[in-house]
Amino acid sequence: MFRFFALVCLLAITSYTAAGEPKLPKPMITGLKNPESVCIGGDGRTYITEIGEFGKDGDGRVMVIDKTGKAVPFAVGLDDPKGIVAWTNMLFVNDNKRVVRIDPKGKVTVLVDEKSFPTPPLFLNDICVDEKGTLYVSDSGDLKGNGGAIYRIQVVNDPKVKDKSKVIITTVSDGKRNPQIKTPNGLVMDGVNHLLVLDFASGELLRIRVTDGQTTKVADGFDGGDGLAWDYFGQLFITSWKHGKVWGIPRPAVAPILVASGFESAADLCLDSSGRFFLIPDMKAGTLTKLPTTIPGWEVDDSPLPLKTETAFPKLQWTGWQGITDAGKQYPLRPLMLTHAGDGSNRVFVGIQQGIIHVFPNDPEADKTKIFLDIQKQVFYADNENEQGFLGLAFHPQYKNTGEFFAFYTLKKDKSTNVLSRFKVSKDDPDKADPASEEVLLKIKRPFWNHDGGTICFGPDGYLYIALGDGGAADDPLKNGQKLTTLLAKVLRIDIDLKEEGKNYAIPKDNPFVGKKDALPEIWAYGIRNIWRMSFDRKTGRLWAGEVGQNLYEEIMLIEKGGNYGWSLRESLHPFSAKGVDRNDKMVEPIWEYHHNVGKSITGGHVYRGKKLPELDGHYLYGDYITTKIWGLKYDEAKKRVVANRLIRDPNVPILSFGEDEHGEVYLLTTTISGRGILQFVRDKQP
Repeated sequence: MFRFFALVCLLAITSYTAAGEPKLPKPMITGLKNPESVCIGGDGRTYITEIGEFGKDGDGRVMVIDKTGKAVPFAVGLDDPKGIVAWTNMLFVNDNKRVVRIDPKGKVTVLVDEKSFPTPPLFLNDICVDEKGTLYVSDSGDLKGNGGAIYRIQVVNDPKVKDKSKVIITTVSDGKRNPQIKTPNGLVMDGVNHLLVLDFASGELLRIRVTDGQTTKVADGFDGGDGLAWDYFGQLFITSWKHGKVWGIPRPAVAPILVASGFESAADLCLDSSGRFFLIPDMKAGTLTKLPTTIPGWEVDDSPLPLKTETAFPKLQWTGWQGITDAGKQYPLRPLMLTHAGDGSNRVFVGIQQGIIHVFPNDPEADKTKIFLDIQKQVFYADNENEQGFLGLAFHPQYKNTGEFFAFYTLKKDKSTNVLSRFKVSKDDPDKADPASEEVLLKIKRPFWNHDGGTICFGPDGYLYIALGDGGAADDPLKNGQKLTTLLAKVLRIDIDLKEEGKNYAIPKDNPFVGKKDALPEIWAYGIRNIWRMSFDRKTGRLWAGEVGQNLYEEIMLIEKGGNYGWSLRESLHPFSAKGVDRNDKMVEPIWEYHHNVGKSITGGHVYRGKKLPELDGHYLYGDYITTKIWGLKYDEAKKRVVANRLIRDPNVPILSFGEDEHGEVYLLTTTISGRGILQFVRDKQP
């Protein structure tokens, strides 16, 4: 739980305004008649509700911004339209005491009339929608603190109903059962099972669990509060109709910060189609204004980096592999690991998901690989279960002396089992491993095929770190995330140079759960869903991880000793599931999140410490498997926050993984049928 109190909010506002309140940009639209709410439709256009004359039926309308930038009528004949939201190709609007649906041609139909509510509404105000299309509406009651309520509206398919659907409306919370509900106005989803509600009368920001109405106060000091909206990176924005102000909360547990003032009556805001600006109607002024998604003191440089990717080894031929099988089927190469032996040889080792390690000189003219290790016969991989296979490769920090390296893979004989093994290089050929040298260190059983994790890497302390997913399926059904009696959903830390208690490894004495009852001593951190690639910053020793989300958010984490990263009680910066919890001191928050409107499957990378691109130094390079976007993210250790998240020109290929060579140069790995699956970063000469 996290709370801000009015005094903190007022102090934050006063200190900011003393330096001079920011000036508002020029409105993009003027001449509107009591605009209340705005949204981006499924067609990408901007829609605005226009109340017209208060209390007068039939003069309300929904406006749309046309190609010339003018607001023109889209749907007319409404009464007092207020909150508006888009779902697929439909618009939904609170219109006085009813909720209407508007189709792509502007035709208005009543979805829920006044008599269908559990209690006759008095002043329907804001509306929002969750990822499944369930609507939530606020009733501000008599505007004096009485009769306020929040309702859930579900439209479900029903073959018994003429139009194949029926509407179910229930009460989430109201003033009768919850004294904190006085004049509820702004609504926004916080995850899937929680709402944030802004109360106009009390100025409180509340979080409400939609399954039972349980309520906690998040913040206060928003007298006359009206609108709520998230940006795509976990920042919450709040408007005050009464005071004409806009605040931002950059992260949980940070006091609200004044972003803008000077509106006559700032109403319901929304994020624009670019994701870089908020659109804010000013009811009394009759305007629509575009405001940047920037919070003073929390600025993030999002200017594109003048970089691109190109094939790193254009002549390289992969020994024993062809892009087409004898039967004529495509057989993509799936490189998941690129690393080095740290032995001064400057060789590149690439692990292929099907179970082969290739080795070749780190030379752009390299034309052929050698097979370092082939364990395809014992590795399970299938395209329709592609989170399995050969997933992890790490060389002993003293490889030059020990000749040892470590592999993590899915066992073909039992594909529900992952294996961590030690191998040794052959005695007579440095480019060939000895497959007979395998020594199994760990076997991990999984209940489902997905969420294997599989990254293994050595820390600056010489210990081996292992990322394990939660066991798969969805929602963490066995609740492994918060269980310390299982290795699943954890980052492990083991000593591979010693053996103890019948194990082929030892437990470092300073592991956080050594000697603790009902906790496995291998665990270094927990509350993990499915880290897809983690790595150590070779300069600072920080352990970075890209954590794949489920419903709405992807995240970047800094892994700390004993850290609980929240899954499955939290997804990134938000409560997860009906049992989800607020931000708390027992859980470690990610340093960065992005919404599924930006990307849907993070691929973690490396902090760049190479020499070829000094402008990249200290940037964490990561990408998204689905959208194929790549970013360079900069974290300021002194400020304890991200200060840059800069796009790199999209290579338009699936981003399987990243790798790092002996010199600290970072590479991107992608699936390929041409063999050109290793990309490097270079300067982009395009303007």
